Amino acid sequence: MTTPVSTLTHSPAGRSAATRTRLRVVLLCDVMDGAQQRFLAAYEQLRHQVAAVPGHVTDQLCQSIEDPSQWLITSEWESAQPFLAWVDSEAHRAMVRPLHGCVRDTRSLRFSIMRETSGEETFDSTQAPVLDGTVRHALTFTVKPGSEPEVARILSGYSSPAARVDDHTRLLRTSLFLRGNRVVRSVEVEGDLAAALRHVAAQPEVRAVEEAINPYLEQHRDLADPESARAFFMRAALPAVHHTAAEQPRGTVTRYALQYPVRPGCGAAVAALLARQDALAVREGGHPFAGSTVFQREDTVVRVVDLTAEPETVPALALGVVGPRAVAVLARLTAPVGHDLRTPAGLARFAADCSMALLTDRRAKDA
Repeated sequence: MTTPVSTLTHSPAGRSAATRTRLRVVLLCDVMDGAQQRFLAAYEQLRHQVAAVPGHVTDQLCQSIEDPSQWLITSEWESAQPFLAWVDSEAHRAMVRPLHGCVRDTRSLRFSIMRETSGEETFDSTQAPVLDGTVRHALTFTVKPGSEPEVARILSGYSSPAARVDDHTRLLRTSLFLRGNRVVRSVEVEGDLAAALRHVAAQPEVRAVEEAINPYLEQHRDLADPESARAFFMRAALPAVHHTAAEQPRGTVTRYALQYPVRPGCGAAVAALLARQDALAVREGGHPFAGSTVFQREDTVVRVVDLTAEPETVPALALGVVGPRAVAVLARLTAPVGHDLRTPAGLARFAADCSMALLTDRRAKDA
């Protein structure tokens, strides 16, 4: 939706400095004819419930001044984590159900607040913006224990969907990983992520694969049912919280992934540590680090890293820790059971334990 909107409610006056990255959530709604009063009543009930959710800051309801059926709900959150924890819950699904009977279509967008101005003052987020034009996202789900070999076979063998979605969007890269019974699919998109995901989901070869793995999923889904599909994609979302890359890596770049055994409540701290360490690796240079993306939701932390060396030859770099102090912090935030990270051998074994098996890594020809 690109039409102007009029604001019906206002956020509180005054704003503190953006000392950390807040989240802006935008929900675009196409309201059915004759359903606007029901929509407004549902929103009025919903906004009071959302206001009580920890981490919520404020929200606005806006209506297009050119097309009265087009509405926009924005909300601001202290960070991505409280919002993602709430949006993934059954309480959220029950809370927003009244809206579904009023709208033809909805689209949810999430943005990190990178810079804020108030008069002559400018406040920058502590998170550096990603400016390479690529949108990164991941989906994760678990399969029934014992089914991993069959799931790996299915996910390794499907035909690649068409990379181009439309004139503005194309799928650049898809990487699939497996560790234990957890599957992670990371995607890189140029353009509109939502359009790319819809495009991929509609491709016959992908639909066949999704149907084939359905019996092995720990949590039931029915992608043909819009409500079930919406719940799955909310539950499976694993947002990218940091990306960094060296300008000119030397040598052949290979992709790896690690899932960290995070201690309860420490997911955001682990992600922040890895982000700082990878940024340091880029600044220092002179080693086989080509780039990384850190994905995190609550205590699920996955880091996809590109190296020009085998990870076992550079275990600290592969794990995302540059010096002994960072190793000590990682040891406190994770559960490296049986591994002494103060020794090279312990560090290498822990890196191997965190490593995810690469099932497939596919790139568009000109990506």
